[in-house]
Amino acid sequence: MNAKNTALALLFAAGLQNLTATAQQRSQRYLEYIEKYKYEAVEQMQRYRIPASITLAQGLLESGAGQSRLTRQSNNHFGIKCGSTWRGKKTYHDDDAKGECFRVYKNARESYEDHSRFLATQKRYASLFSLKITDYKGWANGLKKAGYATNPAYAGSLIKLIELYNLDHFDKGKLKDAWIANPHDVFLANGLLYIIARQGDTFDRLADEFDISARKIRKYNDLYKGYTLQEGDIIYLEKKNRKAKKPYKIHRVEVGESMYSIAQRYGIRLERLYKMNDKAADYAPSVNEILKLR
Repeated sequence: MNAKNTALALLFAAGLQNLTATAQQRSQRYLEYIEKYKYEAVEQMQRYRIPASITLAQGLLESGAGQSRLTRQSNNHFGIKCGSTWRGKKTYHDDDAKGECFRVYKNARESYEDHSRFLATQKRYASLFSLKITDYKGWANGLKKAGYATNPAYAGSLIKLIELYNLDHFDKGKLKDAWIANPHDVFLANGLLYIIARQGDTFDRLADEFDISARKIRKYNDLYKGYTLQEGDIIYLEKKNRKAKKPYKIHRVEVGESMYSIAQRYGIRLERLYKMNDKAADYAPSVNEILKLR
């Protein structure tokens, strides 16, 4: 096992309990919202220097993760009211007062863009743009102080969302390695790190999550380029062994097993399993047959 993967194993082992506890607090609806709009938030950050974590947290909070009536009917993700300068479509909802005027947008992207312009052009928010892009706490407190919302707990709510969902990772501006909504558990067996594939997994997604190329993941697991990952597949994150670890010396073939499934079970390279047993590459084992593993 190389140093990088050893560190990865230790990280997961040490953080498993905390990860599980955090996952139990997270809402699937919120995760889906983040996944859907993370690119938009990062793009707005790059154009206007508003932390992506703040944009996403405000979007989550103001829109109820996209489920509020104002968001569903008017594409208004940030609860922005009409104001004297608004010349677009309007809608009316009860908020701090009855029948207040809110902006209507054609789509979510237009809402995100207007939110950025709203903050960037309002004098009361000007001081926020002198903060570091990673200072989400300063931004959250500054928004509350400048009067973005009347709720006294507004800043605390933004900060809690950012920390619960690790949204501050987006402030690095690198989507590839910034955030994984639902990371895989990593296991250790046969001296190797592996994960269990889930429905919808692809090699490219695993490559992003573990910073290993898709080509290497396929090679590590003796899989061809066009293979589609199946739920339940054992996928190793490093090169498999030449033979099984002790005490495994032999294996009695069970119903439904193949040379490939046996190789994956013991973390052996498929070509080595064939060679140890003097079998051709197209050989199919029989039930109760004994195969050498070492």
